[in-house]
Amino acid sequence: MNPVATRRDRDFLLMFTVMLTIAAGNTALQSVLPALGRSLGVKDSAVALAFFVSALLWVIAAPLWANRSGRHGHRAMILLGLGGYVLSLLLCGTFLAAGINGLVGGATAFALFVVGRMLYGGLGSAAPPAVQALVAGHTTREERTRALTLLASAFGLGTILGPAIAPYLLLGHVGGYEIGLAGPAFLFALFGALVWATVRALLPDDRPVPGEAAGASSAYPSIGSAPTGASVRAATESHVERVGYADPRIRIWMVVGLVAGHAQAMVSQAIGFLVIDRLHVAPAAALEPTGLVLMMGAGAALLVQWGLIPLLNLSPRRLVLVGSALAAAGCALTGLAPSLYGIALAYALASLGFGFTRPGFTAGASLAVGSAAQGSVAGKVTSINGASFVLGPSIGIALYEAWRPLPYLVAGGALALLVIGLLLRRR
Repeated sequence: MNPVATRRDRDFLLMFTVMLTIAAGNTALQSVLPALGRSLGVKDSAVALAFFVSALLWVIAAPLWANRSGRHGHRAMILLGLGGYVLSLLLCGTFLAAGINGLVGGATAFALFVVGRMLYGGLGSAAPPAVQALVAGHTTREERTRALTLLASAFGLGTILGPAIAPYLLLGHVGGYEIGLAGPAFLFALFGALVWATVRALLPDDRPVPGEAAGASSAYPSIGSAPTGASVRAATESHVERVGYADPRIRIWMVVGLVAGHAQAMVSQAIGFLVIDRLHVAPAAALEPTGLVLMMGAGAALLVQWGLIPLLNLSPRRLVLVGSALAAAGCALTGLAPSLYGIALAYALASLGFGFTRPGFTAGASLAVGSAAQGSVAGKVTSINGASFVLGPSIGIALYEAWRPLPYLVAGGALALLVIGLLLRRR
């Protein structure tokens, strides 16, 4: 057996685990945040602030770390990102546990929690570009796209596993203190620390090599998000031609991405509150039904991306039209559904639609330009995907506070208008 190949396979498995861990821990915490907020007696808008701060810092910091990934040792950057992730979860768990046990007020606990979330957005985003760069540097040009695509799938898998596992990670009393809903934060931090120690022990130290392939920023890992391949193209394709967001060739695709992305973020991030209020259950008791709804949505999205899209072979325009129509209906029905199974089925329909729109928007933008601009356009697509999860949750939760079905009806209406607008366009 070739020892070089064996070491390369081991390193790739380790990098796959890093990407999976960073995404799973974040989305697990997101899935329990509505229940935590209600348990601590804070306003739903305060929970939206936690989403906003973390996603905003990720969107700002990710491109900066991506630019640095080729100038610093990849191992150091991966350890920095994982370290920020672990420290963020530990602080978040500690502050939440302090609030649960009455050591500080609920509002104070959540304000400190937001500070902990800032570390995830600011430092956690350092790891994905360095992971990409490391894998790209250890693969041939022919192998690179496949390897980076597999890494992106780890990110997507993490956004599914996190919410699925979180309801089963609640802890009882430890040392006389109740941990409860803060359990997922502590347990994912523990797993992250083990991954950090493994990377430090097994991954050899490295120094940047001039001209070596660099990584690209990844979209913020959030509930409802899924990999589109844009980050992979940004890391592997040409950046010779720079393309702006308002370039006539891609402008309509940027609008599609913003509308569909914000609609998806609004619907996904408010689902935990909807389950609590619609089923009239205690916050802790809502975790399992919320996990069921999110898993059905994730399964529907995977069915589209892995099965239906290759089978149907639709053009990007048709992908967006079909997906937006399905998502519009699913969003509206989610807001009006009277039972758990009604919510789950309607959310699965919405996720089915979003499973069409995201790849359609990505492919449409890519096909609109030549080979010299592929890397630049892919970077724009990634930033649009990430930006949708900055304001989208805050908008959705603000509308939810006004009237519970409102974010779902607004999202459905925006997608319906998008369909009408695209149908009226000749090209």
